[in-house]
Amino acid sequence: MQHLELWREQTLQQIELRLTQLLTLPSKCETLLEAIRYSCLDGGKRIRPLFTIAAGKLSGADLTTCITIGSSIEMIHCFSLIHDDLPIMDNDDLRRGKPTNHKIYGDAVALLAGDALNTLCFEILSSAQLELPATSKLTIINLLAQAIGLQGMVGGQTIDWLSTGKALTLAQLQEMHLLKTGALLRASILAGYLAGANFNPQQFQQIDLIAKKIGLLFQIVDDIIDVTEDTATLGKTANKDHLQDKATYVNILGLSTAQKTAHDLHSEIINLIQQQPNSQLLKFLADNVYYRHS
Repeated sequence: MQHLELWREQTLQQIELRLTQLLTLPSKCETLLEAIRYSCLDGGKRIRPLFTIAAGKLSGADLTTCITIGSSIEMIHCFSLIHDDLPIMDNDDLRRGKPTNHKIYGDAVALLAGDALNTLCFEILSSAQLELPATSKLTIINLLAQAIGLQGMVGGQTIDWLSTGKALTLAQLQEMHLLKTGALLRASILAGYLAGANFNPQQFQQIDLIAKKIGLLFQIVDDIIDVTEDTATLGKTANKDHLQDKATYVNILGLSTAQKTAHDLHSEIINLIQQQPNSQLLKFLADNVYYRHS
């Protein structure tokens, strides 16, 4: 386990360096670039790029390529956080232990910073500097675009917004979170696998199933720690979902049942991962998702 923790620490440094490089670029508006860098650099668990790299191990993908793909996906994640925190959405003052973007730069610049991160991701993925076959690039770009839009993160966030204060069934809640949170995590994993030359259609389907379940586990754990951890540990406002009367696994199932659901799902995921060769890193990250406190 110690060598896996060392791998994570070293890889996080590589991801941080790549993000810094990608966000060191000419800009006609330094304030916008500063706002982007404020929310993207020096913070976050980087779980999505870590998953991209781990999944790349399954298909023999190049590490540098996976770091770049994962870093671009992290930009999408940061864009979603900036927008989620805005007063017209979740209206939060704290993110990753520091003031949210709009608290520093104002609502308009925060909104535009998120927009810029969205497009920058695709600029990077379509660049000639990303050394991948054109068909692989196009597949990854299409996958990510779906994960973000109507059938993914934005669609799920809209459902979440419209369902605030309303009773949802467990099935409706799962569907919402498969879109809102799960779609981008799934894309992170599948993009890493697609970056490798050793593509196998049957294995891709198996990895897809694992990725969907990891996305669901992430959200269940998120709902649990929202009520079991404090603001200092989370780096964001604790118990916010309950205060805003949002549908969560804890609200629908109760804390103990939600914890058992997470436990059973984690066990199922680990069993599926262990059937895959070269999956040690993927298992390690799935464990991280389950055992995390923030």
